[in-house]
Amino acid sequence: MIVCLCNRVSDREIARHVRAGLNFDEIQMELGVATQCGRCEGCARDVVAQCNATCPTAAITGCDRTTDWAVQPSQRAG
Repeated sequence: MIVCLCNRVSDREIARHVRAGLNFDEIQMELGVATQCGRCEGCARDVVAQCNATCPTAAITGCDRTTDWAVQPSQRAG
């Protein structure tokens, strides 16, 4: 799902950056999310929070892609 229309940033892209250990401010600088119109900031922060709740130690241990909350079961690779 596209979260930021202005910069075409998806929820998966945000989640990937969270798993790499970046916080919202770092993701904002890296991807440009919530830097144009700002309407996506709430949703982008929700994605970051959800990913942190799913895999709170992502920067240390990594997160198994099969548990990625943003990927629906029907979209997961076999």
